[in-house]
Amino acid sequence: MNDQPRIHLGSLLRSSDDAHAAGELDHLDYWQGKQRQTLRFARPAKFRVDVNSLGNDEMYLQGTFTPTLIMECARCLRDVEVPLQLKLGTLLKYDPSVDIPYLDEAESGEEILMFGDPDLDLSGYLAETSLLAAPLSVLHAPDCKGLCQVCGHDLNEGPCEHMAQVPVEEIDDELGIPEGKVHAKQNPFAALKDLDVPEE
Repeated sequence: MNDQPRIHLGSLLRSSDDAHAAGELDHLDYWQGKQRQTLRFARPAKFRVDVNSLGNDEMYLQGTFTPTLIMECARCLRDVEVPLQLKLGTLLKYDPSVDIPYLDEAESGEEILMFGDPDLDLSGYLAETSLLAAPLSVLHAPDCKGLCQVCGHDLNEGPCEHMAQVPVEEIDDELGIPEGKVHAKQNPFAALKDLDVPEE
């Protein structure tokens, strides 16, 4: 199993040969801004890439990547498996001044992956492609009850002492909690109701 996905493009830069790489990944380490991030997978994720020369230090990459991402439930933070079937396709351009590969926009408007090391690390490209294809948020179950924001108890495992103070039918997801009640879904604007604003 590969630690990081790499493809060797040295011979392709010197000739019109093609280059190929394939393997399995159990995670991806990549840079986001100046911070190193890790994309976790539920099981080994297969990838295959083929690169063809277009001349003038430009190439075209195509392939497939099938990760099953581990994301957090938006309500209770449990792990949720999100399978993806990705078709890869992007222009590549070699520029020896580039330290870390990054995505740019070509003059044609197409996406182009800039790189400076012929031993190309595809981690950032695969991570960004995966994150763009993934949903913004997921639930581990449609009826997930979430966490109590007072004590952090997982309400899917049963009510907590704060939940007992508010009948379920009185909880309004949009408007918050009836006045005088305490629970996770408190109205963030409740503290403003008694605000004394001087009249102009």
